[in-house]
Amino acid sequence: MPAAPAPGWGWDGWEPEPAPAPPPPSPAAERAGSGARDGDGDGDGDGDGEADDAVYLAVHATPEFQRVRSRYRRFVVPAALAFLAWYLAYVVAATVAPELMGRRVAGPLNVALLAGLGQFATTFLLTWAYARHARLRRDPAALDLRWDIAMRTRRQDGAPTPAPAPEQEPGR
Repeated sequence: MPAAPAPGWGWDGWEPEPAPAPPPPSPAAERAGSGARDGDGDGDGDGDGEADDAVYLAVHATPEFQRVRSRYRRFVVPAALAFLAWYLAYVVAATVAPELMGRRVAGPLNVALLAGLGQFATTFLLTWAYARHARLRRDPAALDLRWDIAMRTRRQDGAPTPAPAPEQEPGR
């Protein structure tokens, strides 16, 4: 039995019966490899591709989705600009002020080496901060949205709507 979402995320304990496995394609169908589509855009033959598109567009317009995007932008844009400014300051200082960058701080360590190591430290710190921000501020809301989409795109027989079949490249 698959793991259920955390309590309060819309899961009421009901799980649909697993859909029977589709029959294997006949050898003639495999040889034909026509790649014919049913015209609904999702490749599953049930004609609900447009309905799925409407669900995604409806969720995209919700305040919850906009809130998740806003939280993402409010963290990423300032963090990226600050890191870019710090990196460019390092490069400009190395170019314009080599005497400052070459100044010894302790033993063989100079300002340039410490600033370069600071770039690595800043990268790790920023990665940690991004992961923490995502975990605390965006992931719960994004999982709620994902659950909402899953419930809205579920087929009438209880089985999830299959993902579109990938297009096969010519000559493969």
